[in-house]
Amino acid sequence: MNKILKSLLLIAATFSVIEPSAAFAEDKLETTPTKYIEANGVKFSYRTLGPKSGTPLVFLQHFTGTMDSWDPAVVNDFAKTRPVVVFNNRGIGATNGVVADNIEQMTTDAYAFIGALGYKQVDLLGFSMGGFIAQELAVQHPELIHKVILAGTTYQGGGNNLMKVLGEAFSRTNAPDPRDYLFFSQTDAGKKAGGEFLSRAYARTKDRDPESGKAIADAHGKALIVFTSTPDPEFKTLKAINQPVLVVTGSNDTMLNTEGSITMYKQLKNAQLVLYPDSNHGSIFQYHDSFVNSANYFLNH
Repeated sequence: MNKILKSLLLIAATFSVIEPSAAFAEDKLETTPTKYIEANGVKFSYRTLGPKSGTPLVFLQHFTGTMDSWDPAVVNDFAKTRPVVVFNNRGIGATNGVVADNIEQMTTDAYAFIGALGYKQVDLLGFSMGGFIAQELAVQHPELIHKVILAGTTYQGGGNNLMKVLGEAFSRTNAPDPRDYLFFSQTDAGKKAGGEFLSRAYARTKDRDPESGKAIADAHGKALIVFTSTPDPEFKTLKAINQPVLVVTGSNDTMLNTEGSITMYKQLKNAQLVLYPDSNHGSIFQYHDSFVNSANYFLNH
């Protein structure tokens, strides 16, 4: 009953509006300068937005994604009321080094990056493969991780349809960007949301991250497949997470099945669930206003 009540409160929060501070209303992912910091032998590229005080929300990105793969509608809205950090992990975008091909190394590097910024405690938003890293960070560094948002992701051993959906996405002719298929349902509403998302995602024209190539895709593909196909029948990782967790997914996630998110919600000790209708892997981008409002309510209470 307690879980159901919390989920209902989150739905109610969808209809509330958080007034932004005027000083940070103009912080935008599209124009914020890229910064660099060294840690663990890596020169990380990153961007910070929003106020200087408060618990930072660190974004952990998806398969082959860079800072410029995030939806500005999500990043910018969070930055109106809290510090936000986006970054490229080892070998991604403008960050140097050889890209990691396993979640363990990605987690180690993310922890080093957060530590280099001097933060004593952070919240995490892990999207897709970034959700794997968020789970590992929550278990390994409970003193650092305050709350966790797991969006469009799954648990260790939860399975994936990566190769199938990638093949379908890239087999289409005259498709400018596979994310309109990978992230969004192919209904009229889903296609419309996909087009709007891509328009926002390409809004940054200066100092954009370089696109990820085959070497990155191969390494990330290996990491994703190994994590999702390595059994954890007793859900040891999920049960070791003591922090509050918000699980967010679409009604039909074709890459990391919706059922995996529901399983996470059931196995986690302190979890809430948001499930969006007529949506695929990128539900947080399709329903960006609702997602940010619900996530802010979760983070603030």
